[in-house]
Amino acid sequence: MDVKHHTIDTNGIRMHVAEMGEGPLVILCHGFPECWYSWRHQISALASQGYRVIAPDQRGYGQTSAPESIESYDLCRLASDMVGLVYALGESSATIVGHDWGSPVAWTSALLRPDIFHSVCLMSVPFIPFSIGGPTFTDSVRAAFGEMEFYQLYFQEPGKAEKELEEDVRTTMLKLLYSGSGDAPEGQGFQFVFPRSRRFIDLHPTPQSLPGWLTPEDLDYFTAQFERTGFRGGLNWYRNLDRDFELLAFLAKAVIRQPSLFIAGEKDVCMTMYRDAYRALEQTMPGITGKHLLAGAGHWVQQERPAEVNDLLIAFLRETHAGKIAAAARPV
Repeated sequence: MDVKHHTIDTNGIRMHVAEMGEGPLVILCHGFPECWYSWRHQISALASQGYRVIAPDQRGYGQTSAPESIESYDLCRLASDMVGLVYALGESSATIVGHDWGSPVAWTSALLRPDIFHSVCLMSVPFIPFSIGGPTFTDSVRAAFGEMEFYQLYFQEPGKAEKELEEDVRTTMLKLLYSGSGDAPEGQGFQFVFPRSRRFIDLHPTPQSLPGWLTPEDLDYFTAQFERTGFRGGLNWYRNLDRDFELLAFLAKAVIRQPSLFIAGEKDVCMTMYRDAYRALEQTMPGITGKHLLAGAGHWVQQERPAEVNDLLIAFLRETHAGKIAAAARPV
């Protein structure tokens, strides 16, 4: 089987998708700074097991539309893109899988439309329940880090991070992919907190050679995508953090009850940032069937450890769909 590429209309945008296989629908949502290609190892593996696998370029990325306004990138729209995608494909239900920023897209979609998204897998970023009242996200982060800069705040000013990341896109991608991975030595990993006098990209080293999981062709592909689009679309997701919590406050304390799975690298910086959320998953995702930290892996877990991730996903999908079939067979 070959990956098929096509474009569909969803929620007022044109979305490029990579597709392979037939069977129950599985949607793979990438994060920042990535695109459909970050799922290159999963697409064929899942399709070979009898699933229809869709890996979209999400809003603002790759060959998908990139609206101008910052407000066009809030989680309500991103989840609506996924709902529209399911219907545009002629389907009525799906398993949704999300990595990095794709994880909030997946959990928001699962919370808002459990009738469509009957199971969910999150990678790297554990479910962080929405809240109501209290300080905004950006205010609370400023208070927490004081005189230090937090990368998500650094990304808030339109144009600032774009200019920096786009000076040399290949070097930017190499630095971010390497520093976020489990291959980066102690002290050379992703710097999420740093002095305000420093530029974000300068904090991350350029490796002398590529890590084993990243080929020159892989780096070329990511580079070509962001040389063409720039980073504005992906950065605009960060610029809606306060808006997301305001718009979705009605989901305060909501839990994910669908069958769910969590996977991350043991050395993922998100396990430092969101350790409490990881520990609480049994309470916030009561349908969880397993949570897995893969030894030696960093943030790009499905690229760094494709065989292990594929095995976990396939086992989860089999269990989930076996449960659906059994439930359908029960007498009324």
